[in-house]
Amino acid sequence: MAEQDQVHLSVVIPVLDEAESLPGLVAEIREAVAPLHLRWELILVDDGSRDDSFAVMRKLHAEAPGQVRVIRFRRNFGKSAALQAGFAAARGQAVITLDGDGQDDPHEIPRLLAALGEGYDLVSGWKQQRRDPLAKVLASRLFNRVVAALTGIRLHDFNCGFKAYRADLTRELRLYGELHRYIPVLAHALGYRVTEIPVAHRPRTHGRSKYGLERMPRGYLDLHTVLLTTRYGSRPLHFFGSCGLVLLGLGLVINLYLSALWLLHYRPIGDRPLLLLGVLLLIAGIQLISLGLVGEMIVSRDEGRITYSIAERLD
Repeated sequence: MAEQDQVHLSVVIPVLDEAESLPGLVAEIREAVAPLHLRWELILVDDGSRDDSFAVMRKLHAEAPGQVRVIRFRRNFGKSAALQAGFAAARGQAVITLDGDGQDDPHEIPRLLAALGEGYDLVSGWKQQRRDPLAKVLASRLFNRVVAALTGIRLHDFNCGFKAYRADLTRELRLYGELHRYIPVLAHALGYRVTEIPVAHRPRTHGRSKYGLERMPRGYLDLHTVLLTTRYGSRPLHFFGSCGLVLLGLGLVINLYLSALWLLHYRPIGDRPLLLLGVLLLIAGIQLISLGLVGEMIVSRDEGRITYSIAERLD
């Protein structure tokens, strides 16, 4: 690509039933990016919307072909898949993501890019004054504190959709399930520099939130996936093997104790529950070690699984 044709910025927006918000949001993005004098593109990913969102996107594309690009999924695959598809299509040296509901203020984009220019690879927004229902705010604060404590990454808002990335990072991320919540953790595990800045957050003026409290249990389950894959993804035997050795050691101690009773004191041990526990611990330990060995055999394989299906593209 010639230097004059180089795309400097890609703005990626996952969309689910946001027909009313999109026109105003896109206009605000144009207004915010214009003073930067960058060659930029907008990628809208329709994650199975059931309202007129795709019709609105088609109109936006027709008004600015080449700059506004649209990806439409065949059904709802989730925000992680929408972001992954947007990252795969992005051509910019930097990538901005924000939600399609209009609660993120596009005029914060220059500040995010400025922080990115300070040498960071990921700049995450921090909705310091969050304009959401109290229950959602409290659940989010609890979630962020738990993630910060378990990962050691001191951010206030892991799940904020308003982020700036270097393109190198977006090409390496692999998102599925609810992993979009943990992008800073995944980036940090890959060795990228991560920071956050406070950003404005606005009340929702159209539609309703698509991400309710019912998603929290799935998010916490995915936290275990993130912890396992980021800390032990390339060495599963260290995780499963360590647990297995502990159980195997406890089982051996119990069974050696019972064997000593039987051999030295001629005490019957066949009807003792402790014997069953010792045998169970031995079996569980061997199984965990075996699982770790199998994991070591397949850890280097990358199946390149695609977690979404695109019905239509407008480039």
